[in-house]
Amino acid sequence: MKIVMLDAKTLGDDLDLSLFKKLGDFTAYPMTDDYQVTYRIRNADVVIVNKVKLNRENLGDAKDLKLICVTATGFDNIDLNYCWRHEIGVCNVKGYSTDSVAQLTVSMALSLVMHLREYDKYVKDYRYLNSGLQNHLEPVFHEISGMTWGVVGLGNIGKKVLAIADALGADCIAYTRKNNPVYNCVSSINDLCKQADIISIHVPLTDRTRKMIGAEQIALMKKDAVLINTARGAVVDERALTDAVIEKRIGGIGIDVYTEEPIQPLSPYNSILDFDNVILTPHMAWGAYESRVRCMKEIYRNIQAFQLGQRRNRVDG
Repeated sequence: MKIVMLDAKTLGDDLDLSLFKKLGDFTAYPMTDDYQVTYRIRNADVVIVNKVKLNRENLGDAKDLKLICVTATGFDNIDLNYCWRHEIGVCNVKGYSTDSVAQLTVSMALSLVMHLREYDKYVKDYRYLNSGLQNHLEPVFHEISGMTWGVVGLGNIGKKVLAIADALGADCIAYTRKNNPVYNCVSSINDLCKQADIISIHVPLTDRTRKMIGAEQIALMKKDAVLINTARGAVVDERALTDAVIEKRIGGIGIDVYTEEPIQPLSPYNSILDFDNVILTPHMAWGAYESRVRCMKEIYRNIQAFQLGQRRNRVDG
């Protein structure tokens, strides 16, 4: 069995990928440009991919391809309809990054609520030294205990974030497509935006969730609300969100995901790079070392199950 990994570098340089050699003839490419995909997968039985898009344009010559393994939970970079019609299995990995993503989500929220960036700068640019005062308390910050934390999406990550928010003393609400009686769910995304002091987004990108946080929803938010997106870039209207930051209609934002990745020169976020109430990270929420090790082990088990004629973590119906 010939196994090809197309973008190993997106998984970090510190992982041992030799485990895949136990399953067959394994080749790992650091990165694969669009024009290289067709040639590199032509004779592959299994393709392992993170960010590279696989669709009818580059899958047509892969006559031996039997399985695509996505090293992520989301699989919007794979043309599932094409794979289904051509009997190509598609597997994802679930639950491997829950702790890692929740950790960054909460870290961003805490940093923005506490204004850590501003206080850090106050010391480092010698204003504290020159002030003659033992302490400094501007900008004003508030305790999360008693705030309302709204979670959009109640998958593993959303539930984990709610558990942490609850431990911090926040009043927790959630919005999800199917009401969950275990949680305090609101009836609409608009209701959540009106009520929450902190909003964190944890939904996959679908036609339904694309720009689910748009100008209308942002206008409903409290002026000092904090919004965190560690889900998918396109679930928010990036231009509308940037405008709200510039016009001081929102308290702060933490963004780890972008409509185009890496972030492009025309991205609206480039206009707010130096804002103290903006945290931008390079799609790293999922990538704690432990999380990536779990991911590779799950991919290994997915391929192993396929070799044994079993279905594991299949998303191709």
